[in-house]
Amino acid sequence: MSFTPQYNLLDELKWRGLFHQDTPGAEELLNTQQVTGYIGFDPTADSLHVGNLVPIMLLMHLQRSGHKPVALVGGATGMVGDPSGKKAERVLLDKNTLDKNLRGIENQLRRFLDFDGDCAASLVNNYDWFQNFTFLDFIRDVGKHITVNYMMAKDSVKNRIESGISFTEFSYQLVQGYDFCHLYKNHDCRLQMGGSDQWGNIVTGTELIRRIEGGEAHAVTAPLLTKSDGSKFGKSEGGNVWLDLNRTSAYKFYQFWLNAADDEAGKLIRIFTFLDQNTIENLETEHAVAPHLRLLQKRLAEEVTTMVHSQEALNTAIAASEILFGKSTSEDLRSLGESDFLDVFEGVDQSEMEGVTGMNIVDLLADSGFLASKSEAKRELKGNSISVNKEKVDELFQIEESALINGKYILLQKGKKNYFIVKVKS
Repeated sequence: MSFTPQYNLLDELKWRGLFHQDTPGAEELLNTQQVTGYIGFDPTADSLHVGNLVPIMLLMHLQRSGHKPVALVGGATGMVGDPSGKKAERVLLDKNTLDKNLRGIENQLRRFLDFDGDCAASLVNNYDWFQNFTFLDFIRDVGKHITVNYMMAKDSVKNRIESGISFTEFSYQLVQGYDFCHLYKNHDCRLQMGGSDQWGNIVTGTELIRRIEGGEAHAVTAPLLTKSDGSKFGKSEGGNVWLDLNRTSAYKFYQFWLNAADDEAGKLIRIFTFLDQNTIENLETEHAVAPHLRLLQKRLAEEVTTMVHSQEALNTAIAASEILFGKSTSEDLRSLGESDFLDVFEGVDQSEMEGVTGMNIVDLLADSGFLASKSEAKRELKGNSISVNKEKVDELFQIEESALINGKYILLQKGKKNYFIVKVKS
């Protein structure tokens, strides 16, 4: 049966900056046969983060070009820990934590791939084939095919020899290599993709397939993504930017992409969106004419937020951004969930009060500590500089229960930029 891909996968990855290295023959295979290819995700947390979006994009491109993607969650390898790119031994997770992490990651991966049709994706867990694989069976049936010299030559091992590497992490490449071998034998999987730091682990798999199954398999890797200063991509000042809305709100997620530096935005929009080359180049031309409008960053933030979350989440993020940086109303404020509201006003001074229903605004401004005294409150109110939940108020204004945002917050404001939050005790 003849096969014609939707597009040349490696050419697409190259112009997008998603290609680093491949094994000889990989491109010919991808252009002449429908290929099943996989990427592994280790369950180090119950959510993926934006750094994981690179392998996710690789799987999505694989599927869009006409091939079958397999997402492997490492229930077994998560118990071992990948030493690649690590300077010290990982802390091993207990079974309950791993199970929780696996469930979270599996649910997220299902959002990005299509599990129906001619290019249907699959989701597998390597614990399923390792749980009954005894240590003696493993070192006899797998370990005998790979020499210690071969394993020592891998960067993931060489870089840790002086500082020390446990047998657990030393054996990781064999465990991951066997994953590839198992998928080759049971799912006709002939391609593994990943970051460039995974090259050694991946080709260990191709070597096991050659030696155990007498077959041929291939590797394709993407460059490790770093910021222009060389630091790791995917972290903000507050740590990882997660794909879980409960860990990173839509507002913070959107702002992460919106705040991309001008010299990085062009690279990021190629990697993290499916916009075509002509559209991206036109955006770059427009951006160069008026960089202060941040057209490139806005389109990047819109595309990624919609892809990872939803159009609704994007609308929430834009509304939240407008509250701080543009014109907004009390209705916009009330549309925010609690986490988005708190993220928008992160760092704003707060006080906690009870019995505010029916309180006059003068008393609230003074008793909350926002303003120094009732006389200052009256003066500011007469000057029309006080707003409650983004709406101007006068001395006669009283707090009603309906004024509470998410049933517990009141946003006070003096002038344009001086904010204060009152948290109402229930």
